[in-house]
Amino acid sequence: MTMSLLFCSPSALRCNLHPLRRHVCTPVPTGLTLSSSASLTPKLAPPFLRVHLLHPAPCAPLHPPSSSPCTPRAAAGDFLRDSGATAAVLAGAYALVFYFDNLTRRNLIQQSLSRKMVHVLSGLLFMVSWPIFSTSTEARYFASFVPLVNCLRLVVHGFSLASDEKLIKSVTREGKPEELLRGPLYYVLVLIVCVLVFWRESPVGLISLAMMCGGDGVADIIGRRFGSMKLPYNQQKSWAGSISMFGCGFLISIGMLYYYSVLGYFQLDWGTTVQKVALVSLVATVVESLSTTDVVDDNISVPLASMAVAFLSFGY
Repeated sequence: MTMSLLFCSPSALRCNLHPLRRHVCTPVPTGLTLSSSASLTPKLAPPFLRVHLLHPAPCAPLHPPSSSPCTPRAAAGDFLRDSGATAAVLAGAYALVFYFDNLTRRNLIQQSLSRKMVHVLSGLLFMVSWPIFSTSTEARYFASFVPLVNCLRLVVHGFSLASDEKLIKSVTREGKPEELLRGPLYYVLVLIVCVLVFWRESPVGLISLAMMCGGDGVADIIGRRFGSMKLPYNQQKSWAGSISMFGCGFLISIGMLYYYSVLGYFQLDWGTTVQKVALVSLVATVVESLSTTDVVDDNISVPLASMAVAFLSFGY
C-alpha cells in the first residue's frame, strides 16, 4: 500500500512518547489544510509543510541503557579491581623481602646490599604498579593501604610491642628495634604522602620517589664499593656516590615520567622536562651529600627537597 502526502496541524502532530505505543497523528486528505473554523477549505499546503509519512516516528528504546561508570555495577567492579590490586601488590612486597632475605641467609649477598636492594626495588615496583588500580577516586586509598600496613608493622616492632628479628635485620643498619622508627618509617610515610597527594596525575610524586628510592639507594651501594674519594665537606660521602645519585635519580625519574605519559596520565614537553628533572636531581644530590643526623634522614630530606623543586618546576 502506498503512502500519500499528508499534512497535519501542529496540534495533530503531537506524539505520545510512551515506549509501548505508536505515535499517531490524525491524517487530513491530501492537498487540504485546516482552517480556523470547523469547515475544510480546499487549499494546497505549502511545499515545506508536506510530510512524507514513509516511516513511523522513532520511539523511545524499550531496553534501559547499559551501565554507566556511575552505576552500582561499575562501582562494584572498581572495588573488586582495587581490592585485587592491593592484595597483589602487598603479596609482591612481601615476596620481594622474602627473596632477598633468602639470598642473605644463603650468604649469596651481604646484609647491607640486601637492605639497599629492598630499599630501591620496593618503592620503584610500587610506583610501577599504580596503573593496575582503577580510575575511581578511591583507588589511591586502596594503593596507600600497602605502605600503611608496613608503617604499622614498623611502629609496632619499633616500640618493641612485638618482636620480629627478620624484619629488624632486613631494614636496619645496626639491628636495633628503634631504628625502625627513623629511616624505614620515613620511607613508608613518604610513599603514603606521594600516593595520597600526587597519585598518578602529577610528575612531582613520581620524581620524589624516584630520587628517594632509586637515586639515594644506588648512591649508597656505589659509594660503599667505589667511594674512596670523599667529598671535601663531608667525609662520610663520596664523589662516586654523589655522581651515581645524580645519574640514576635522573634516569629513573625520566623513565617513570615516560612510562606514565605513554599510559596517558599526563603529557609533557620533553625538551623542558629533561631540564627540570636535571635541576631536581642536582638539588637532591646536594641535599643527600650533606651531613645527616638521627632525626634528619636521607629518606625524608631527599624526597622533601625533590618535592619542593619539582612542584616549583612543574607547577602541579
